[in-house]
Amino acid sequence: MATKHAAPPSRAAAAKPDKRSFRFPSAFTVLLVVTIAVWLLAFIVPTGNYQVDPETGAPIPGSYEGTDSALGFGDRLMELFLAPINGLYGVINPDGYIGPYESGELYGAAGVFLFVIAIGIFITMAMQTGAIDNGVARIAQRMSTRGTVLIAVLMVLFSIGGTTEGMAEETLGFYALLIPLMLALGYDRMVAAATILVGAGIGVLASTVNPFATGVASDSAGISIGDGIGFRFLMYLLLVPVGVWWVLRYARRIKKDPSRSMVGEVEGDDLLRLQGLRDVPSLTGREKSVLGIVGITFAFMIFAIVPWAQVINGPAAESYGWQLDWYFPELAALFIVMSLVVGMIGGLGEKGLTDTLVKGAGDFIGVGLIIVLARGVTVIMNNSDITDTILHSMENLVSDTSSGVFGLVMFLINIPLAFLVPSTSGHAALAMPILAPLADFAGVERAMVVTAFQSASGIVNLITPTSAVVMGGLALAKVRYDQYLKFVLPLVGILFVLTAAFVAVGAAI
Repeated sequence: MATKHAAPPSRAAAAKPDKRSFRFPSAFTVLLVVTIAVWLLAFIVPTGNYQVDPETGAPIPGSYEGTDSALGFGDRLMELFLAPINGLYGVINPDGYIGPYESGELYGAAGVFLFVIAIGIFITMAMQTGAIDNGVARIAQRMSTRGTVLIAVLMVLFSIGGTTEGMAEETLGFYALLIPLMLALGYDRMVAAATILVGAGIGVLASTVNPFATGVASDSAGISIGDGIGFRFLMYLLLVPVGVWWVLRYARRIKKDPSRSMVGEVEGDDLLRLQGLRDVPSLTGREKSVLGIVGITFAFMIFAIVPWAQVINGPAAESYGWQLDWYFPELAALFIVMSLVVGMIGGLGEKGLTDTLVKGAGDFIGVGLIIVLARGVTVIMNNSDITDTILHSMENLVSDTSSGVFGLVMFLINIPLAFLVPSTSGHAALAMPILAPLADFAGVERAMVVTAFQSASGIVNLITPTSAVVMGGLALAKVRYDQYLKFVLPLVGILFVLTAAFVAVGAAI
């Protein structure tokens, strides 16, 4: 993303690439290495199993027993060969073995995979109509004389996108709009970049129904995406103002004394200031309708997935008659249907609608494949009978801890994992099958493990140089990475302390 907007290198420079440069491997490469490493590890890790509670499906603490492996080398080679296939549509039989030809329940991530594609189509379709871009531009124009209020409103809007649909790459389209506007209002490029990065980033950190973090993690943990939504919403309400305060603190300082800017002047800023407050046409009826449908669709998704009776009356309560209890199949269908509705109302026409549908699916296929590859790793562990062995090795770590300490441990464990696997969805699909059952040993709700995971992932993804969202956004804003770190690291420290406290207290209560 960054190279698109940089000056092209000379031919001489292109012919002699810098051999000292290092590029962190992509999530696909990391997961390939992890897959092979886990497969090799299965040759030396002892096999064993827990007894399972027939009512809850959870492993019974203290019931682990070692077993003899029934897999030969040829069988293990086939497990590696079929790992991605099993990760997509492997079926787990009554004996616990997973394979594409077994009879039983679906273990692969086919449902999550299709849901990711469906929501990708929906988001791309809404962006293609121009309604979202023009909606943000219209808000900016109306509030152009109230800079601090505008920054706060935009950050809240981006945070809503982060907490509901994991808004990330979609934010890259807004830099061209916000940079001229912020410069015209007397701020600098850091304010524009932080409004987007911190706004959406804290929303993702405190995800409520984000399908790429909360959804994938909840599915991998064997719980509903609505479990724990009340606590996550409370985190969102308390953490977003902290981010807004930090950005406004810097923005007021720059407005008062431009010489204190962390980025200074960039060539062309004077011209951008002149066009920053240009007139933006009023929203058309079509654009208003599209924005309304987008909002209603996400609101309906929240209504459909929240286990209302269980939230109000306790986990054992029977669902209300009006309670939908939807899951990934229904949600995927919802977003596919609403994508078509948005495309038709947005006036894209038959060709525009179908082209955008294919483009949206293509843009999000990478996320889906990462989820599938990560699920394939857990299939290897399961079929090799080492998953329970790893759980057993960690059982002693958490079984004697208090609930609050357990929550904190889960949060800290996920920090390095988030650096290793930058993809939020891949991280969730890889870690949750191992970490979620530990909550059963500690007497903590599995939803707290999901919250700990997404909080850790969200904090890391505010600063990680492996993120296309961070590095691409900074390149578009022409803000150096070291400048951004100087600005955001104190905020990250504050968020780290607050989030760790939230998770510890949440697990304790």
